[in-house]
Amino acid sequence: MYTIKLLPEFESWLGSLRDRSTRIRLLRRLEKAQRGLLGDVKPLGDGVYEMREPFGPGWRMYYAMHGNVMIIMLAGGEKSSQPDDIALAKELFKQVSSLSKNETHAGN
Repeated sequence: MYTIKLLPEFESWLGSLRDRSTRIRLLRRLEKAQRGLLGDVKPLGDGVYEMREPFGPGWRMYYAMHGNVMIIMLAGGEKSSQPDDIALAKELFKQVSSLSKNETHAGN
C-alpha cells in the first residue's frame, strides 16, 4: 500500500483536462497505484518515474517515491509534450527533495 500525495502542479494539470472520462480513468490508475499495482511504469532518472496510460494521446503521469510508502505525483501530460513534462517533473522533485532535507535538518 502506498500513500499518494498530489502536488498542486499535478492537481492543476489533472483539473485542466476537459474530458471527464479521461480524468476518471487517470484517477482510477492512481487508486490502483495506491494499492501497489503500479502497472506500466518507466524510470526516467533523477528519482522520477513515468506512469504510462496507452489511451487517447498517450497520457503520462510523473511521480517520485519518498521512502517505501509514499508516491508524490509531480506532473502529467501527453506523449507529444513528454520532454517538457519530464523536465518539469524533475525540477519539481528537486524542489520537494530540497524542502524535505531542510525540514529534516530543522528538526535536529
